[in-house]
Amino acid sequence: MLAAVAALLLPLTTATTAHADPVSTCAPQGTLPVAGGEYTLQANEWNSTAQQCVTYSSGTAWSLTTADFNLPTNGAPATYPSLFKGCHWGDCTPNSGMPIQISKLGSAVSSWSTVQPASGAYDVAYDLWINSTPTTAGQPDGTEIMIWLNSRGGVQPFGGKSGTSAAAGRNWDVWTGRQTSWKIISYVLQGGGTSVSNLDVKALIDDAVGRGSVDPAHYLIDAEAGFEVWQGGQGLATTGFSFSASAAGSGGTGSDTQAPTAPGGLNVTGTTATSVSLGWSAATDNVGVTAYDVYRGGALVGTTAGRSYTDSGLTAATAYTYTVKARDAAGNTSAASAPVTATTSSGSNGGGGSGCSASYTVSNDWGSGFTADGTVTNSGTSATRSWTVSWTYPGSQRVTNSWNATVAQSGAAVTAASLAYNGALAPSAETHFGFQGTYSGGNAVPVLTCTAT
Repeated sequence: MLAAVAALLLPLTTATTAHADPVSTCAPQGTLPVAGGEYTLQANEWNSTAQQCVTYSSGTAWSLTTADFNLPTNGAPATYPSLFKGCHWGDCTPNSGMPIQISKLGSAVSSWSTVQPASGAYDVAYDLWINSTPTTAGQPDGTEIMIWLNSRGGVQPFGGKSGTSAAAGRNWDVWTGRQTSWKIISYVLQGGGTSVSNLDVKALIDDAVGRGSVDPAHYLIDAEAGFEVWQGGQGLATTGFSFSASAAGSGGTGSDTQAPTAPGGLNVTGTTATSVSLGWSAATDNVGVTAYDVYRGGALVGTTAGRSYTDSGLTAATAYTYTVKARDAAGNTSAASAPVTATTSSGSNGGGGSGCSASYTVSNDWGSGFTADGTVTNSGTSATRSWTVSWTYPGSQRVTNSWNATVAQSGAAVTAASLAYNGALAPSAETHFGFQGTYSGGNAVPVLTCTAT
């Protein structure tokens, strides 16, 4: 099935410092800044719990160093580790030149060289996101353009083959389809390849406009390049990558240099022994605020597209001071908000139970909805067969969908139960689940109880 299902990827966590030496992340949604922060390397494992590690070496070079996936190729891929530039679900790289309205796009050029193992099932593909407005904190609603340089293992793009194209001086098979709220068009390079040099991406975007798949009034907000993997994956690598886009003349939004105003009204909305929940008022910007960076004691601890955040993993009975900065799509950052201090409670947050412990953190929050990442750990001395996590919301939160667990809600009470493939945990082993929800008012993380059999 299509690569485009990767559109449902979870929002990202953010790393904050560039790395001169090789460094890896094995977190499913881990990120690393690349090339001095010009790009972000995202692990993006969203449809599997198998171990994956991505390693950044230098420049824009990175590789998939741990991966042995085994999913059927008629469904969604396990992962899409990739470099991105622009704004991915509200997480934005600085000075990307995007968003750019399609009708004002002057140029978009990319070079990319890869290493492709001779086994496995995967594609080597760009993923360009186009939205009806200059910013979005969630799923873009315009068009997803995928550019496949190569594939193996019988995987195919989403939709059906609708024609061919000679755009950008190469021959492509064109596939088109539609998801619930966005269009998809894929360009598959005939004969495949391991690299491109100075690929005229604008020519492909123009071709998509001509086919009615892209609205010229919409905005290019993000460009990604990586590997959708169904089977295998270890050894896939990028040895060099560049992407640049600019608006024609001086009228494009890529020339934005105005910083947002500082967020106001930062306040503590809730505390537990290990977490602090915060809320604040919206900042303003001449184009639009795309993200808020949350700082604890001057160190960046998280980024969200919404106006609330829960900082977890803290020490009981300890005071912490927070500030928040606003950021726009061009990477302009506001001054810090007024600080606020919170003290965690002295008791337990109730994350324990019988044979296991559980916690969840809000990974993205956009003011009326959120996504959360849950962790279940076997705290006993023998292996589990299954587990159930339960909690009661103090507010109006409602779970709308979930992954890696069966989540049910009755009133304010919620349960998350293991699935057939992730209920068995060795002592001290952990697994992860996630869900999306809506709310109004506060969004504090509740007390969790975990029970294992």
